[in-house]
Amino acid sequence: MAEAKKKRVLRQTETVREKVSKKSVDTPKKRRLHNATKSVARPLGAARRLGRKEYHPVKLPDNKTGKFLTANRKLTPKFFREAWAEVRMVIWPNRKETTKMTIAVFIFALTFGAIIAVVDYGLDRLFKEALLK
Repeated sequence: MAEAKKKRVLRQTETVREKVSKKSVDTPKKRRLHNATKSVARPLGAARRLGRKEYHPVKLPDNKTGKFLTANRKLTPKFFREAWAEVRMVIWPNRKETTKMTIAVFIFALTFGAIIAVVDYGLDRLFKEALLK
């Protein structure tokens, strides 16, 4: 005979609450560092915009002294603006490179300190032998 048809089973639809809870479990949470940088960057950005703003302190007639006194002025000195531009051009090392360089500095400092200690001890003994006897 003909095979019996399989009974169709309808899947229950998810409720909105179930969908939201499922979605919140699947998405990874942002790292705290991102939130911290955003909260720090906001006031710094406002300060940067304030520093870039040009000010016209005095409105005077169009002559030499008037042109000098009404020239565009900025709140931050040119040195600081150029220094900040230089700092932004620097290629900073990542965490791995920083760790390697820090370890190298410690090893160098310990080695150099040991050499200085040996030379100091030797010269101390030499002068004690030469001057005290």
